[in-house]
Amino acid sequence: MNYTSLQELLDTFVDFLSTEKGYSDNTCRAYQHDLEDFIAFFFANRALALTYSDEEGGEDIDAQDATAISGLMIRSYLGFLHKQKIKKSSVARKLSSIRSFMKFLLKHGVITDNPANSVLTPKQEKPIPNYLTVDDMFRLLDSIKTDDLAGKRDRALLEAMYSSGIRVSELVGLNVSDVDFSGKVLRVTGKGNVERIVPIGQKALGILKEYRDSLHALKGIAFNSVGPLFLNKSNGRITARSVARLLEKYAVEAGLAVPVAPHDLRHSFATHMLDAGLDLRVVQEMLGHKQLSTTQKYTHVSIDRLMAAYDSAHPRK
Repeated sequence: MNYTSLQELLDTFVDFLSTEKGYSDNTCRAYQHDLEDFIAFFFANRALALTYSDEEGGEDIDAQDATAISGLMIRSYLGFLHKQKIKKSSVARKLSSIRSFMKFLLKHGVITDNPANSVLTPKQEKPIPNYLTVDDMFRLLDSIKTDDLAGKRDRALLEAMYSSGIRVSELVGLNVSDVDFSGKVLRVTGKGNVERIVPIGQKALGILKEYRDSLHALKGIAFNSVGPLFLNKSNGRITARSVARLLEKYAVEAGLAVPVAPHDLRHSFATHMLDAGLDLRVVQEMLGHKQLSTTQKYTHVSIDRLMAAYDSAHPRK
């Protein structure tokens, strides 16, 4: 691989993530941002790079050279982030980005050794995901007025999201052809462009049909047409940011005590399904998680219920 700067290497890496790995635009931007921050730190701390000097000639390696990135440099960067009081989860994500970048450079012969291999991942906190109770979830959805087209759409998309547990990026990416009313399933394209089939409830489907029927009646856009399932005012595909804004608005109007983000609906779906006794691996499949450990973080409510039962039943509590 020919290159002249770390920035060019980074651009090539991000392009690889997009075209070869199929990562979303948001994920690629996150990698780019994390690595640009690291490269900026690298240039601002050239003295560490100078420890990698040519032993025979005694000449310092150009700080633009990726081979000047050492394990010491990466650990120093993590220490810098710690002093900035960056959350441990964010530090771990940034280190993961650096590791992926170094692995890419190693594979393409830019470096001969991966300096990130000697760096330990910071111990992670395990926060309980934000979620709504069943009562709050129902109150939120039932509070959305459906006396106009926008209300019908908003109710339909939030019902669909909670009913299926899909990500907001997956929700806004749905096309009309992805809905199977007779089978009561959605065809969802998730991370890495991996498709999966997820069930959706009859109530959500009924509200969705009502929205599309109204869209046909008011704008002449038939439900059997091709294109996005959920439309904005200009009849284009609604964005994830728009969904986040409208959800925040409805949460306030419903009188919920805490802000609600789109991912909280996914958390709520997983929590409620597990609390009702659904098998963990089934929930994993529906959520599209590669690792079972990712799904296990939603078992906290079931554990709370278990502990309550234990406390009420055990003779020596």
